[in-house]
Amino acid sequence: MTPLLSRKDFIKSSSILLAGSSLMSCSSVLAVNQPDADEQTGYISTGDTLTLKNVRLETGFEYEEGEVTGTKTDLFTLEISEDKIKAILPNNPNARAIDAKGLLLLPAFKDMHIHLDKTFYGGPWQARRKKNRTVQDMIAYEQQVLPDMLKTSTHRAEKIIELLQFHGANFARSHVNIEPTSKLDSLKNLQLALENKKDSFSAELVAFPQHGIFHSDSQQLMKEAATMGIDYIGGLDPHAIDGNLEKSMDFVLQLALDHNKGIDIHLHEGGESGLRTVEYLIDQVNENPELKGKTFLSHCFVLARLEQRKLDEVAEKLGNAKIGIISTIPFGNTIMPIPTLYRYGVDVRTGNDSIIDHWNTFGSGSVLQKANLMAQLYGYSTELELSRCLKLATHNILPLDDKGNQQWPKAGDKADLVLVDASCSAEAVSRVSPVKSLLHQGKVVY
Repeated sequence: MTPLLSRKDFIKSSSILLAGSSLMSCSSVLAVNQPDADEQTGYISTGDTLTLKNVRLETGFEYEEGEVTGTKTDLFTLEISEDKIKAILPNNPNARAIDAKGLLLLPAFKDMHIHLDKTFYGGPWQARRKKNRTVQDMIAYEQQVLPDMLKTSTHRAEKIIELLQFHGANFARSHVNIEPTSKLDSLKNLQLALENKKDSFSAELVAFPQHGIFHSDSQQLMKEAATMGIDYIGGLDPHAIDGNLEKSMDFVLQLALDHNKGIDIHLHEGGESGLRTVEYLIDQVNENPELKGKTFLSHCFVLARLEQRKLDEVAEKLGNAKIGIISTIPFGNTIMPIPTLYRYGVDVRTGNDSIIDHWNTFGSGSVLQKANLMAQLYGYSTELELSRCLKLATHNILPLDDKGNQQWPKAGDKADLVLVDASCSAEAVSRVSPVKSLLHQGKVVY
């Protein structure tokens, strides 16, 4: 079998992400070399059905004295038709099918907070500038550098998408700058990149007033962006940047309601103004229940600094209002209270945020690594705890429920899949196990 592409070769070659025979002929763990395989693609298929054998699936937990001490797995054959799992069958190692080599099948990962529209990735190395310490500093700096960054933003976005795919993600929620410096060009450039990758990657977009809605007079641009195929209306520190919490929040809320969009607001500020923002949003969503389940606060660092009684109160209100929290799992002085949020039923998601750009020097592109970081921060080290952490990378899809009953995959589930070099979910999280192949809507991406 041809060796798996290295990360360097994978990222360097955008052609391997194209649909059709050129995509399917790329080297991967799913490549087969059988005389009766299709000579052009190297894959065994019947009509629109793709068949995989020797696929490892989790089937239950192992127990000792009432404690989960291991995860049971077995090998199966999967039939994939179009973009769904058609059937899960007993394994037939002699079948004419793609050999998954006993690798573990997991749901494809989702990056739920990233900025695909602005990055240094894919170009010359640059570290963050020392002088840029505050959000206000960064706004001023962006106004200087964005015009030049826009010249290559489509290409850079495609490179970041390829990095995410290499780490097993086939979906992202991307915030995209809407402000007077780049006007609507950042959005248009990113939409072109996503169109180029539409056969191997999906995304939803947040119109993000990075320089402040009123601070930079971005109201009209935000209204135009709301009609241009975006999914969420964004916002930024309404008190600290716009200077008027109610005015800024009301604009976001009304724009979302007028255009039937969701809401995803960057909230970095803490203290009284940060807490007031959270509570104001809760009240407004309760008054407009059509926003429940469609409203999110990204970062929301103020929650990390609340005393426990107040935190419990706010977390319960967030859960009841179905307002989600999207965190990059920060460490240091802003460790987020994710266990408390989970306890109150808050929808917690994660993403890479900025990857190697003027905001952040770091970023691996792996959301599985975020699940690993969560496990380390909160002391989740048992087999059961580690297996539950996987939901951060897959957005709440787990192969086994808390009792060890198999709940994924089932016939009819979307064929958004990864094969990883791990024996079970717990090991995949603990070791950030390498992704060996990614399927998007039933198509082999690599």
